[in-house]
Amino acid sequence: MLMQNAQTISLSHPAKPLRQWTAPDSGRSGLSAFEALGVPVSYTRNEEIFGDGEPAEYVYQVVSGAARTYKVLNDGRRQIGAFYLPGEVFGLGVGDAHHYSAEAIGKSSLLVVKRSALIALAETDHKVAHLLWTLTAQELQRVQEHMLLLIRSAQERVACFLLEMAERMAEADVIDLPMSRQDIADYLGLTIETISRTLTQLETAAAISVPTCRRIVLTNRKALKRLHA
Repeated sequence: MLMQNAQTISLSHPAKPLRQWTAPDSGRSGLSAFEALGVPVSYTRNEEIFGDGEPAEYVYQVVSGAARTYKVLNDGRRQIGAFYLPGEVFGLGVGDAHHYSAEAIGKSSLLVVKRSALIALAETDHKVAHLLWTLTAQELQRVQEHMLLLIRSAQERVACFLLEMAERMAEADVIDLPMSRQDIADYLGLTIETISRTLTQLETAAAISVPTCRRIVLTNRKALKRLHA
Protein backbone atom coordinates (compact mmCIF):
# COMPACT_ATOMS: atom_id res chain seq x y z
CA MET A 1 0.00 0.00 0.00
CA LEU A 2 1.35 3.40 -0.98
CA MET A 3 1.89 5.75 1.92
CA GLN A 4 3.78 9.02 2.28
CA ASN A 5 5.38 10.69 5.26
CA ALA A 6 5.80 14.37 6.00
CA GLN A 7 8.79 14.58 3.65
CA THR A 8 6.83 13.09 0.71
CA ILE A 9 9.13 10.11 0.42
CA SER A 10 7.16 7.50 -1.48
CA LEU A 11 7.28 3.79 -2.25
CA SER A 12 5.74 1.92 -5.12
CA HIS A 13 6.40 -1.31 -3.21
CA PRO A 14 8.86 -1.84 -0.35
CA ALA A 15 10.80 -4.37 -2.38
CA LYS A 16 11.14 -1.98 -5.34
CA PRO A 17 13.40 1.09 -5.67
CA LEU A 18 12.20 4.32 -4.09
CA ARG A 19 10.74 6.71 -6.66
CA GLN A 20 11.87 9.60 -4.49
CA TRP A 21 14.34 9.70 -1.62
CA THR A 22 15.07 12.85 0.34
CA ALA A 23 17.23 12.22 3.38
CA PRO A 24 15.80 14.10 6.38
CA ASP A 25 17.74 15.70 9.20
CA SER A 26 19.25 12.65 10.93
CA GLY A 27 20.76 14.16 14.02
CA ARG A 28 19.00 11.64 16.23
CA SER A 29 20.71 8.33 16.95
CA GLY A 30 19.90 4.77 17.86
CA LEU A 31 16.47 3.42 17.03
CA SER A 32 15.28 6.98 16.35
CA ALA A 33 17.32 6.71 13.14
CA PHE A 34 14.51 4.51 11.84
CA GLU A 35 12.00 7.27 12.65
CA ALA A 36 14.23 9.85 10.97
CA LEU A 37 14.90 7.85 7.80
CA GLY A 38 11.90 5.53 7.64
CA VAL A 39 8.89 5.58 5.36
CA PRO A 40 5.67 4.30 7.00
CA VAL A 41 4.09 1.56 4.91
CA SER A 42 0.91 -0.39 5.67
CA TYR A 43 0.40 -4.07 4.87
CA THR A 44 -2.69 -6.22 4.85
CA ARG A 45 -2.95 -9.75 6.26
CA ASN A 46 -0.53 -12.16 4.55
CA GLU A 47 0.78 -9.44 2.21
CA GLU A 48 4.34 -9.98 1.02
CA ILE A 49 6.96 -7.54 2.32
CA PHE A 50 9.80 -9.00 0.27
CA GLY A 51 10.50 -12.25 -1.50
CA ASP A 52 13.27 -14.82 -1.38
CA GLY A 53 16.02 -13.75 -3.78
CA GLU A 54 14.88 -10.13 -4.12
CA PRO A 55 17.44 -7.33 -3.65
CA ALA A 56 18.05 -6.54 0.04
CA GLU A 57 17.69 -2.78 -0.34
CA TYR A 58 15.63 -1.98 2.73
CA VAL A 59 15.53 -2.61 6.47
CA TYR A 60 12.20 -2.84 8.31
CA GLN A 61 10.97 -1.92 11.77
CA VAL A 62 7.56 -3.10 12.96
CA VAL A 63 5.40 -0.26 14.25
CA SER A 64 2.17 -2.21 14.76
CA GLY A 65 1.04 -5.71 13.93
CA ALA A 66 3.63 -8.41 13.31
CA ALA A 67 5.70 -10.00 10.53
CA ARG A 68 7.12 -13.44 9.82
CA THR A 69 10.08 -14.58 7.75
CA TYR A 70 10.03 -17.97 6.09
CA LYS A 71 11.33 -20.28 3.38
CA VAL A 72 9.36 -22.72 1.26
CA LEU A 73 11.21 -26.03 1.21
CA ASN A 74 11.66 -28.23 -1.87
CA ASP A 75 8.79 -30.48 -0.80
CA GLY A 76 6.44 -27.50 -0.47
CA ARG A 77 6.53 -27.24 3.32
CA ARG A 78 6.93 -23.81 4.89
CA GLN A 79 9.56 -23.22 7.58
CA ILE A 80 9.09 -20.01 9.52
CA GLY A 81 12.41 -18.60 10.67
CA ALA A 82 11.28 -15.78 12.95
CA PHE A 83 8.44 -13.58 14.10
CA TYR A 84 8.87 -9.83 14.52
CA LEU A 85 6.79 -7.76 16.92
CA PRO A 86 6.35 -3.97 17.38
CA GLY A 87 9.69 -2.22 17.83
CA GLU A 88 11.71 -5.08 16.33
CA VAL A 89 13.85 -4.78 13.21
CA PHE A 90 14.43 -7.26 10.38
CA GLY A 91 15.97 -7.34 6.92
CA LEU A 92 19.58 -6.95 8.08
CA GLY A 93 20.74 -10.04 6.26
CA VAL A 94 24.16 -10.75 4.77
CA GLY A 95 24.63 -10.16 1.05
CA ASP A 96 22.83 -8.18 -1.62
CA ALA A 97 19.75 -10.42 -1.80
CA HIS A 98 17.28 -11.83 0.71
CA HIS A 99 17.64 -15.53 1.50
CA TYR A 100 14.05 -15.83 2.74
CA SER A 101 10.64 -14.20 2.28
CA ALA A 102 8.72 -11.95 4.66
CA GLU A 103 5.01 -11.34 5.11
CA ALA A 104 2.75 -9.33 7.38
CA ILE A 105 0.91 -11.69 9.72
CA GLY A 106 -2.09 -9.39 10.06
CA LYS A 107 -2.79 -5.77 9.30
CA SER A 108 0.55 -4.16 10.08
CA SER A 109 2.49 -0.91 9.80
CA LEU A 110 6.25 -0.87 9.21
CA LEU A 111 8.93 1.75 8.91
CA VAL A 112 10.91 1.00 5.76
CA VAL A 113 14.47 2.38 5.70
CA LYS A 114 16.77 2.38 2.71
CA ARG A 115 19.76 0.28 3.75
CA SER A 116 22.31 2.51 2.01
CA ALA A 117 21.03 5.56 3.91
CA LEU A 118 21.26 3.69 7.23
CA ILE A 119 24.80 2.51 6.50
CA ALA A 120 25.84 6.02 5.45
CA LEU A 121 24.49 7.40 8.72
CA ALA A 122 26.31 4.68 10.69
CA GLU A 123 29.61 5.81 9.15
CA THR A 124 29.29 9.18 10.88
CA ASP A 125 27.24 8.28 13.97
CA HIS A 126 28.79 5.72 16.30
CA LYS A 127 25.48 5.16 18.13
CA VAL A 128 23.82 4.07 14.89
CA ALA A 129 26.83 1.89 14.06
CA HIS A 130 26.56 0.26 17.48
CA LEU A 131 22.82 -0.23 16.95
CA LEU A 132 23.40 -2.05 13.66
CA TRP A 133 26.05 -4.26 15.30
CA THR A 134 23.70 -5.05 18.19
CA LEU A 135 20.77 -5.86 15.88
CA THR A 136 22.95 -8.13 13.77
CA ALA A 137 24.27 -9.94 16.87
CA GLN A 138 20.73 -10.36 18.21
CA GLU A 139 19.58 -11.82 14.91
CA LEU A 140 22.45 -14.32 14.95
CA GLN A 141 21.59 -15.30 18.51
CA ARG A 142 17.92 -15.72 17.55
CA VAL A 143 18.87 -18.06 14.69
CA GLN A 144 21.10 -20.14 16.98
CA GLU A 145 18.43 -20.41 19.68
CA HIS A 146 15.83 -21.42 17.10
CA MET A 147 18.09 -24.21 15.82
CA LEU A 148 18.54 -25.53 19.36
CA LEU A 149 14.80 -25.28 19.99
CA LEU A 150 14.03 -27.61 17.08
CA ILE A 151 15.80 -30.57 18.73
CA ARG A 152 13.65 -30.42 21.88
CA SER A 153 10.44 -32.32 22.62
CA ALA A 154 7.08 -30.90 21.55
CA GLN A 155 6.20 -29.77 25.09
CA GLU A 156 9.60 -28.14 25.51
CA ARG A 157 9.28 -26.31 22.19
CA VAL A 158 5.82 -24.96 22.98
CA ALA A 159 6.78 -23.96 26.54
CA CYS A 160 9.89 -22.14 25.30
CA PHE A 161 7.87 -20.39 22.62
CA LEU A 162 5.23 -19.15 25.08
CA LEU A 163 7.81 -17.87 27.56
CA GLU A 164 9.71 -16.12 24.76
CA MET A 165 6.54 -14.43 23.47
CA ALA A 166 5.60 -13.30 26.98
CA GLU A 167 9.04 -11.75 27.42
CA ARG A 168 9.12 -10.06 24.02
CA MET A 169 5.57 -8.75 24.32
CA ALA A 170 6.24 -7.52 27.89
CA GLU A 171 3.17 -9.38 29.07
CA ALA A 172 2.72 -10.53 32.66
CA ASP A 173 0.62 -13.65 32.35
CA VAL A 174 -1.77 -13.09 29.43
CA ILE A 175 -0.42 -13.38 25.89
CA ASP A 176 -2.47 -12.35 22.86
CA LEU A 177 -0.62 -14.04 20.05
CA PRO A 178 -0.74 -12.32 16.64
CA MET A 179 0.13 -15.54 14.81
CA SER A 180 -2.04 -18.57 14.06
CA ARG A 181 -1.45 -22.09 15.33
CA GLN A 182 -0.33 -23.04 11.83
CA ASP A 183 2.31 -20.30 12.05
CA ILE A 184 3.45 -21.63 15.41
CA ALA A 185 3.60 -25.17 14.00
CA ASP A 186 5.70 -24.03 11.04
CA TYR A 187 8.02 -22.14 13.40
CA LEU A 188 8.47 -25.02 15.84
CA GLY A 189 8.75 -27.74 13.18
CA LEU A 190 5.60 -29.50 14.39
CA THR A 191 2.16 -30.23 12.94
CA ILE A 192 -0.83 -28.10 13.86
CA GLU A 193 -2.37 -31.19 15.47
CA THR A 194 0.70 -31.56 17.70
CA ILE A 195 0.49 -27.88 18.67
CA SER A 196 -3.18 -28.24 19.67
CA ARG A 197 -2.52 -31.49 21.55
CA THR A 198 0.47 -30.02 23.38
CA LEU A 199 -1.45 -26.91 24.43
CA THR A 200 -4.19 -29.18 25.76
CA GLN A 201 -1.60 -31.21 27.71
CA LEU A 202 -0.13 -28.04 29.23
CA GLU A 203 -3.62 -26.83 30.10
CA THR A 204 -4.48 -30.16 31.72
CA ALA A 205 -1.27 -29.87 33.75
CA ALA A 206 -2.45 -26.40 34.90
CA ALA A 207 0.62 -24.73 33.38
CA ILE A 208 -1.53 -22.59 31.08
CA SER A 209 -5.13 -21.86 30.24
CA VAL A 210 -6.41 -21.26 26.72
CA PRO A 211 -9.52 -19.07 26.77
CA THR A 212 -9.32 -18.51 22.99
CA CYS A 213 -7.17 -19.87 20.17
CA ARG A 214 -4.99 -16.75 20.23
CA ARG A 215 -5.04 -15.93 23.97
CA ILE A 216 -2.81 -17.93 26.31
CA VAL A 217 -2.73 -17.38 30.08
CA LEU A 218 0.44 -18.51 31.85
CA THR A 219 -0.93 -19.95 35.09
CA ASN A 220 2.24 -21.71 36.25
CA ARG A 221 5.45 -20.15 34.96
CA LYS A 222 7.59 -22.42 37.11
CA ALA A 223 6.21 -25.49 35.33
CA LEU A 224 6.91 -23.89 31.94
CA LYS A 225 10.40 -22.84 32.98
CA ARG A 226 11.21 -26.41 34.01
CA LEU A 227 10.47 -27.40 30.41
CA HIS A 228 12.46 -24.41 29.19
CA ALA A 229 15.61 -25.35 31.14
